[in-house]
Amino acid sequence: MVTINGHSVEAAGKTLLAYLKDSGYRTTGIAIELNGNIVPRTTYGNITLSNGDTMEIVQFVGGG
Repeated sequence: MVTINGHSVEAAGKTLLAYLKDSGYRTTGIAIELNGNIVPRTTYGNITLSNGDTMEIVQFVGGG
């Protein structure tokens, strides 16, 4: 299990990019923190999620 934004999710074994696409996230306008480290967007396809990982996904929204 991977903890994502405080929820346990069956995502171990998926790449970060695959998880984002499967979950309906766009890869622009978001920031990812994985195990306390900010993940560069260019590496999303190279990172495989593992049991015990903790990830926060923050989406940027505009407003005025």
